[in-house]
Amino acid sequence: MIADSLRHDPRIAQAKELIRDALLEHSQRLEMRPSQESLRDSFADWIDRLTAVRGGPPIWPYLSSGLGRGPYVELADGSVKLDFICGIGVHGAGHSDPGMVEAAVDAALEDTVMQGNLQQHPPSVVMMEKLIAMAQSGGATLPHCLLSTSGAMANENALKIAMHHAQKAGHHADRVIAFDNAFAGRTFAMAALTDRPNYRMGLPLTLPVDYLPFRDPHNPRRSQRWAVDELHRLLKRHPGRYAAFWAEPIAGEGGYYPGSGEFFTALCEPLADAGIPIIFDEVQSFSRTSRPFAFQHYQLDRFATIVTVGKVTQVCATLYSDQVKPTGPILSQTFTGSTSSIATGIEMLNRLEQADCFGAEGRNMKLSAYFARRLAELSKKHPDRIGGPYGEGMMVAFTPGDGSFDVAKTLMMRMFDLGLLGFVCGSEPTRIRFLPPPVITTTEHIDHAVALLEHALDSI
Repeated sequence: MIADSLRHDPRIAQAKELIRDALLEHSQRLEMRPSQESLRDSFADWIDRLTAVRGGPPIWPYLSSGLGRGPYVELADGSVKLDFICGIGVHGAGHSDPGMVEAAVDAALEDTVMQGNLQQHPPSVVMMEKLIAMAQSGGATLPHCLLSTSGAMANENALKIAMHHAQKAGHHADRVIAFDNAFAGRTFAMAALTDRPNYRMGLPLTLPVDYLPFRDPHNPRRSQRWAVDELHRLLKRHPGRYAAFWAEPIAGEGGYYPGSGEFFTALCEPLADAGIPIIFDEVQSFSRTSRPFAFQHYQLDRFATIVTVGKVTQVCATLYSDQVKPTGPILSQTFTGSTSSIATGIEMLNRLEQADCFGAEGRNMKLSAYFARRLAELSKKHPDRIGGPYGEGMMVAFTPGDGSFDVAKTLMMRMFDLGLLGFVCGSEPTRIRFLPPPVITTTEHIDHAVALLEHALDSI
């Protein structure tokens, strides 16, 4: 093809080499530093303009300069910060990664900027096939995949597939079972599913949702018994009315509460017996445990009917089984993802495997154990200021002080000022979470984060 002759033109190869060299030359100059006096006024003006056009202030004054180095990012005020939240888990290889930049350059050569229902290219197929292979590697039966532009859209498609399945089976199912503190997104349906009343303030409820208590790590047996008892009560109260069970294997926005294989199996077995599709929402947890998917980490492969991914994958996706394959045209999107997000998504999946992130002794679990140990040391040193650590794998959190939102936000902003980026999650208690980039994080980066956190604790 003529397009191949363009891709393999030696001038393109030379241009990419020059871009890589320039990127490395400039990014290597980045070191932690505060904002620059000469840029503060212009940066404040940018923040004011952002506040005006979006109708409210940003959560924190973050506008990127467009350059970073690993877990470090330069902001438009000249400061360089250690980014351990990475856009809530998006930058899996850190900032300005040469491999990700090269993939984006390759994508820029493509004619179509956005892929969609009527315009797709071979890398779209590659991305879907790679996700399916990862999902089925432990025995799950998930042969189908649809790409999406956002995690919320991937979750919408999951819910549509489950509802459609119930109707085509002749069941008038319109209810969903989820967990307390569930978070699924901010569309109409996802806001109804999310267990945050203020997130749906003034919005009509689009579907009825019943909630189960999640696993309590302090009393796992009792919480499991309560959850199973409540599940059976709901199934008896609304027979044949449930279209899906919605579960985050690790509660993300809800506070970084890990599940377990035993806990989920006790719930999934009666759900499977009742023919209720099980949806695992892995938009945040994908890539962060001993296996690519957290449902694999907990050995729940046989229960996975529909699975969603996003964030670190760059382009989001819904994977589903033959059992729930739609028979009507309910899945169609003008945009399924940008060409750049698909190219960088393929690069991301490759890099996760190349970096040996997975396995019981893989990079994720080793770094997780190290980070947890360092935070536990800090908690022992400051027992009234920090509780924890909590989470699973490379999803790490702690509770600041009394667990109130005000205390957590105060500490989060102090961390930001000192150069460490973490973000709040959960309520009662509110925690601060970290999502370090799994591909490139080192123990030295973790040590730096803990030192900055201790500095923040000492300064408020």
